[in-house]
This record gives sequence, C-alpha cells and structure tokens, in this order.
Amino acid sequence: MTLAHSVLAQASGAPEYDGVIGWVLSLMDTLGEVGVGLAVLLETFIPPIPSEAVLPGAGFLAYEGRMSFWLAWAMATTGALVGAIIWYYIGAAFGRARTRWLVGKVPLMEHEDFDRAEAFFQRWGGVAVLVGRCVPLVRSFISIPAGIERMHFLKFVLYTFIGSGLWNGLWIGLGYAFGPAIRPILEQWSGLLSDIIVIVILALLMWFVVARLIRNLRRKRQSAEAS
Repeated sequence: MTLAHSVLAQASGAPEYDGVIGWVLSLMDTLGEVGVGLAVLLETFIPPIPSEAVLPGAGFLAYEGRMSFWLAWAMATTGALVGAIIWYYIGAAFGRARTRWLVGKVPLMEHEDFDRAEAFFQRWGGVAVLVGRCVPLVRSFISIPAGIERMHFLKFVLYTFIGSGLWNGLWIGLGYAFGPAIRPILEQWSGLLSDIIVIVILALLMWFVVARLIRNLRRKRQSAEAS
C-alpha cells in the first residue's frame, strides 16, 4: 500500500488492506454485494485469490449491516457458477482429443495424466464436481473435465450450485458469526496472507516439478537396466 493510499484511507475511515487479498477486500467494501460476486468470479481464474480468505470479510460487512448476508451469499454463488460455466464451455470447446494432446505437450506432463483424470471423472462425475467445488485450487478447474466429458449441463449446474452454495455459506457465515474479530485480522494480516498464499502455490508447483523429475529419472534408470 502506498503512503497516499494509506492517508486517504485514514481520512475517509475506510479499512486499510494490503496485497491481492487486500485489493479484493477493498473491492467488496466499495461495490458491496456485487463486489462479492466479482471477487468469487475472479478467484475462479486467479487461484491466488482464495475465497476462504476473502468471504469472511463479506460476512463481517453483513454483520455490520453494510450489506445483506443473503444477497452476498447469492452474488458469491452466482459468481462461482458463472466462472464454472465458462470453464465448462472451454473444456467442451477443446474436446477430449485436443485436450489430451495439449496435456502431452506440457513439460513434465504425459498423456497418462489425462487418462487417469478422465477415468476418475467418468467414475465419480457429479460427486467430483460437488466435492471439487469445496477444494482449493481444484474448484477452479473441476469444470474442465465436466465440459470435456459433456456432462449433462443442468446436472453440472445443479452440482456446482450446491457445492458452491455450501462453501460460500460456510465462509460468509464464519465472518458473520465472529463479527468484530474478523476486521482487525484482515486489516493487519491481509498482506501477509497474500504472500503466504503465493508462497504455498509456488511450493506446490516446485513439489510437482521435483516429484516429476525424480519419477522420470527412475523410469529412465529402470528402462536402462531392463535393456
């Protein structure tokens, strides 16, 4: 946060937030329930914006009477649903053959990775969509295999709505229940939370890269020994 931003925030009585989370919280504080929906929609495409870190802020604003709890929940669920539908149609547009080919071209990824994911989705289908909406990172992309497999659209929408509605209600409800305890935490630690989330995502990416490199080296060694 810049000095000018801080001075203006203090002068207007607005809360001071930092980092990516801070930007999203300020968006909600400015636009109200519409901002909540936009925040969740953005999270669908930008994983470093975690709903579990920003939706309690919406709950606190509802606790203060600055927005409607149920309208905030409805907008959050609508934002999640719109983002999921966009990913669904992206998966449907690419289709199975092109997506499998694309996965095989990604460094350290193989066609068998796509095959395993496809088999998992074919087995669990709606349950995968429903549960996936409540899992960080996964909820941003679970709609892609649904589109690839051309899951019945109304069924997809229903499972997405239920999963997203439960998830959003949980975190907005926690913010509402804890009330005043939420705001000072977000004001003091929003920047740190943003940094931690980015670090965790980078750590998971590094873990994936290292694990794949080790696996590929083992396969080459086993192949050399067999020959």
